[in-house]
Amino acid sequence: MKGRNMTRWRDPAKDPRQEKKTDLITPEGFARIEGLLDHLTRVRRPELSRKTGEAAAQGDRSENADYTYNKRELNKTISRIAYLQKRLDALTVVDRLPDDQSKVFFGAWVTLEDDDGEEMTVRLVGPDETDNKKRWVSVDAPLARALLGKPLDADVEVAAPGGTTRYIITDIRYETSKA
Repeated sequence: MKGRNMTRWRDPAKDPRQEKKTDLITPEGFARIEGLLDHLTRVRRPELSRKTGEAAAQGDRSENADYTYNKRELNKTISRIAYLQKRLDALTVVDRLPDDQSKVFFGAWVTLEDDDGEEMTVRLVGPDETDNKKRWVSVDAPLARALLGKPLDADVEVAAPGGTTRYIITDIRYETSKA
């Protein structure tokens, strides 16, 4: 993709290429984002402001790589802070368990078994807290959409790039927040 900086962070709310995200989040996810915002505001931004000022004091800014780099990082950090502040205002923290815990809803830990007998456990979370290593799946993802509202022992089919995968729900559990 010529001419596009693929590492540049973009505000999903302003990026027409991205679908609207669900505004749900777990208490743990909300606390993590608040912690990140606090770190960026109290530590990272002042540090970059100081470094930018020091670099600017060295003279000609047009040829000063330290100034250019720190100014760019400062602007990215300011943009990220603004996005996180808006996002936190838009989020709804789901801090209670569903009335019917025999079905899959937001925040559930769901154990699935595929046709080969392989099991995996996923957790349905908000799009701001997905984590592939932990197998935390966005509630907006095709797998999560296929699971929502399904009871134990339900057959679920999920369309994936490699073809359709079938699962059986073997366990549904909910845990109260540890945060």
